[in-house]
Amino acid sequence: MSVLKNPFFFIPVLLFLINQLLEKSFRIFIPLVHAYLDDLLAIPVILGTTLQIYRLIHPKKDDFSFTKIQILIALIYVSVVFEWFLPKFSTAYTSDLVDVVCYALGAFYFYFLINPPIKFGLK
Repeated sequence: MSVLKNPFFFIPVLLFLINQLLEKSFRIFIPLVHAYLDDLLAIPVILGTTLQIYRLIHPKKDDFSFTKIQILIALIYVSVVFEWFLPKFSTAYTSDLVDVVCYALGAFYFYFLINPPIKFGLK
């Protein structure tokens, strides 16, 4: 199935867009949502978009999916960049271990609901 036809991909995308609209346009900030929702949705949105692009160019097309290792590498990369590297160079970013937990929950969501397993037990 195309990622763009997967309703579990659109839930994070719509929640992200609604949250950004509320915060940027209407200046409405709900404390816990403001602090953690984007972090929870980051991995499903980033990897869901990336998976769709891969399926357009990869020979396996819709049979292509990311391995657990690839998802783990993405999780580590996002965590290091946003929770270690960027806070060292900009006051706009703060390091928060709860953000890493949110990234991990998003990775599980992506793995089980957006990234279907490769057919025939090859994963």
